[in-house]
Parts: sequence; structure tokens; C-alpha cells
Amino acid sequence: MDIWLNDFLFNQMTDPHINLYPAPSKTVQGVKWGYINEKGKMKIKQIYDHAMDFQENGLAIVEVNGKFGLIKPDGTYLVQPRYESIYPFSEGRAVVIDDEGFKVIDEKGKIVTIKPYTFIGSYSNDRAVFSQLTGEGSYLYGYLDRQGKEIIPAKYILANDFYDEKAVVKTAPQEFALINKNGETLYKYQYSYVGNHGNGLLPFKEKEDGKFGYIDFKGNVVIPPQFTMAQPFEFGFAVVNVGEGFKIQYKLIDTKGNFIFPESYNDIRLLSKNRAAIGIPRDKDWPYLGSKYALATVDGKILTDFKFSSILDFKGGLASASTGEETFFITKNGTRASNFPIVQGDGTLSLEGSIIRANVDQRMAYYNRSGQIIWQQNKVISLNHQYKVIEEKFKGNHDDIIYYPQMNGIKDPLLEQRVNEELKKLTLGIYENLPADGKNISYTGDFSIEFFKKPLVVIKIEGYEYPYGAAHGMPSRIFALINLENGRFYKLEDLFKPNSAYVKVLSDIIQNQIEHDEQYSYVFPDAFKEIQPDQPFFIDGNNLYLYFAPYEIAPYAAGFPTFKIPFADIMDIIDTDGEFWKSFHRQG
Repeated sequence: MDIWLNDFLFNQMTDPHINLYPAPSKTVQGVKWGYINEKGKMKIKQIYDHAMDFQENGLAIVEVNGKFGLIKPDGTYLVQPRYESIYPFSEGRAVVIDDEGFKVIDEKGKIVTIKPYTFIGSYSNDRAVFSQLTGEGSYLYGYLDRQGKEIIPAKYILANDFYDEKAVVKTAPQEFALINKNGETLYKYQYSYVGNHGNGLLPFKEKEDGKFGYIDFKGNVVIPPQFTMAQPFEFGFAVVNVGEGFKIQYKLIDTKGNFIFPESYNDIRLLSKNRAAIGIPRDKDWPYLGSKYALATVDGKILTDFKFSSILDFKGGLASASTGEETFFITKNGTRASNFPIVQGDGTLSLEGSIIRANVDQRMAYYNRSGQIIWQQNKVISLNHQYKVIEEKFKGNHDDIIYYPQMNGIKDPLLEQRVNEELKKLTLGIYENLPADGKNISYTGDFSIEFFKKPLVVIKIEGYEYPYGAAHGMPSRIFALINLENGRFYKLEDLFKPNSAYVKVLSDIIQNQIEHDEQYSYVFPDAFKEIQPDQPFFIDGNNLYLYFAPYEIAPYAAGFPTFKIPFADIMDIIDTDGEFWKSFHRQG
């Protein structure tokens, strides 16, 4: 669900000379991405499962069938989709992951590392952090150069990125060091913690349970330990926490330790060298629910009311801001920028060459400088000449937004109404069953078309329930398999002959896959017994898919363990004369 934030970060790397911009649409094959030009015309067809911005080197990361590759502005591949992941280029190098581990490629797609690693970070100052597993089962860190060579061997307990030709590393349990690009030690620090440097100062802690202060490069204490949290300095300022325990009381300090604002805040974010966003709790009884922000100067002047749900960094004198109801640009005095669009909903805007990208209410659109839409995501998915799926939006509390499907084209209006009521119920059901006082929980929901062959449509309905402050939320997934002629929602049992013992047959197949297919090695030992008669499932033209919820038989990180069973393997128990099978096996 974090994909919109990731996209905004990628946006900032766009090459202004390549006027191609990622554009997603919902289709019968799910969400597909392509690229539009500055006039909103699709220039690279929507054939990708996801597409990132073109970067300064003229390359864009795309995803196809779960694999990542690189394309050029003409849509041809520099690197075919074969990697598990590709990170954005930095300093002419990109980190890729395949089944062997982390590697580095150059701008021609050539692998420059001579072996895979357990981790490689992005390049900074011609160096990239890498990790290596030791014989004792722990990790040590070193640095690669741009040629992929281990310029500094793996010998550190922890290692940070280089910045201004220097990096902070942990050399022993109670020792940190500042090193140069050759690995030479400039200074050593006998402390429990030393963080990244900024403006010549480094946050530190003398003891593990102590408080944070700041030292200079030589290790001299400049700001004595007094904070429960301390971020690195930037633009001559740093954000610190003076609250005890789990209490949040953020303050902004200068390089001498002076407080810029007399008050403490729920959040403080530096937006430029002379502007900051300061936040008070949306709900004073639940401070971790988020903040309402005001724009302020770094000399302590508050320029606006606390009315923004978000303010992003200033770029070119403008910053994207939102009230939760509207999203727009503001100037450095906090007023709305004139001659730029105001978009209804909560999200972000970014300047992309001559046009403006809006990621608002989890949907993407592009505007010209006059505020006219030149392209937006579709709200109608045409299945064929008769049937359409209409996207409807429901907004609950501040962070709750749910998109749900509604059918159009069913001949009987009453039947269409009944189908749509059931679809809305399926989509909103989990949200509506949240506790009445569930303001400490956010919920998002969406859907996609997974399969259509008249009259059967398969719709994937997903949700994400997140308790504020939790390490992660809980996803949900339901598939609606609907006969659009009679309005029937099919169950798993509808696929099989009566008394076919389908539960045992399918369970045996899954057990065999768990035991013999390496891709299911993550399943908890002995966790799987057998499927339920109403086991969650979906189909495509050739296969049955059975899936399980997170934690049900595997760790959370495994997502929804899914088992593919070709129809050809179970034809003896499929009811080929049944309504369900015939709904997607008609002749002609």
C-alpha cells in the first residue's frame, strides 16, 4: 500500500529531457502501466504490471510477471525483465537482485560485481555498502567501488553511506569510527552509538540506555546528552525528542543546541534550508494517529495555521501540500500558489517538466499548468461491448479510502442491483466490522479484474487494515467469481462433481507441492493439514488457485501462500457439465 509514496520518491529522479510519464489503467488483465507524453497521449503501450519514471540516464524500471527490467525511451528493453528487483540508478550504477543475491549493473545493463552479496546499498561518493555473512552466522559490512570491487573489505559491524567523502562505521561493540573513501580511520569514538554526520556534527550516546547529544568530528562534545532521540543535522538544524519514555515532544535545534521553537511538537520536518513543517496531534489523546501541520521558518516564525495533513519538501519555491480534502502547491509564505491546479482529495502534486502529476486518493492524474486534466486513471473497465465495471469510491475517516466495483450491463436491472449490493458488501465488509471506536485503525481497499470470459468475471478485492503504531497491518483478499447472466457468485464446491472428495484430492496435491517444491519452503512445518470445503480460491482459463491468509500456514512476509493446480490434473473430479465450468467454457 506504500506504492504511492515510493512513486513520489521516484518522481524526483525524472529526467526533464525525457517527456514520458508513467500512467496506469485498470484493464481486464488487471492494472497495466504505460507512458504518456506531455500532451497526455499514450506513447508506450500499457503492457507493464508496474512502471517507474525515466531516470537521468534515460532508463526506466518496469515490472512484468513479477520480474523487473529496464526500458529505453523507445520502449525497447535494455534489460529484459529477469530480476527480482532493480533499485534506481545512482552514480551510474543500479543494484539488482536475482535468485543468487544482490549485484550491481552499469548503465549498459552489464553486471560489474564478480559475486552476489547478501546486501548492497545505493552508491554515494563512488562507494556502496555491502554485507557478507561470516562463518559464525553474523554479518560484516564493507564498501564496493563503481567497478564492483571490494575497495574496503567487510570488517565493520555496521556501515553508513558516504557523505562529503566520509562515513561512520561501527568497529567494535563500544566503538565507532569516521573513515575516508580508502577505509582509513580519521577519528575513533568510544561510545555506544554514533550516527551519521551533518554540518560537522554527529549524534551520539555514551551508554546504551543513555541520552543523545552531539559531538564534532574530533569527538569533542558540542551539545551534551539530553535528548531521547536525535536526528542528523541538515541545513544547520536537527530534530530532537525531549519527551521521556514513549512520549513525543519534538524540538528543532541549531548547531549550538538552542531551541528554535518554545513549544514541542508531534512532528517536525525540515522542508528546505529555511522552512519546516511543524505538527500537532490530529487527536491529542492519540498522538500516534498523525499530525496536522503548519508551515514555519527555521528562525521560529509560524506562517500558517495547523491545517495541513501533509507538506512535502520545497522544490523551485513550491511545495505540495494537502488539507486532506484538497491537494495543491504552496509558496514559501504558506499561501496557495496561483495558476496551479487544486485537486480534490488527499495526496501529493509534483512538477514533471511542463506538466503536473497528482497522486491523490491513491489515483494518478496529470494536469497542465492551467489546471486542465490531460490524463487520468480510468474509472470504467470495459469487459466487452456489453459489460462494464464501474469504480466507486468510499471515504471514511481521515486515512480510510476504499474503491469498490459495480457492474453495468446486466440485462435484468434488479439482478444487477443485487450483484452490486453483494460486491459493495464484500468490499466494505471488513471496514464496517471494525470497532466503533476504531479511529486508531486505518483501512484502505481496492479491486482489480483478474479474469473475464463471458459470462464469468473474476474480481480480486483487497483490503489493508493498519493499527496506528503497529509494525505492520493485516491485508485481506477475496475473489468474487460472478456469472453475469444469472448473478450467481460461485463457491469452490461448484466446480466439482457431487461426492467427488475434492477436499482430499486438492489437499493431497497441495501437500505434495509443499514437500517437493522449493518455492514453498517457507511454509511452517506441519502447519498444513487440509483445505476447507470453502477454501478461498480463484481461477483463470487453465488453472485453479487455492490460497491462504497471512500467518495461516506461513510467516507474514510470505503474504498469501498460493497453490496453482492445472485443471488438466483434476479433470476427473471437475463437473464439466456444471454451470460453473460451462460459464467459462462456452463454444463460439
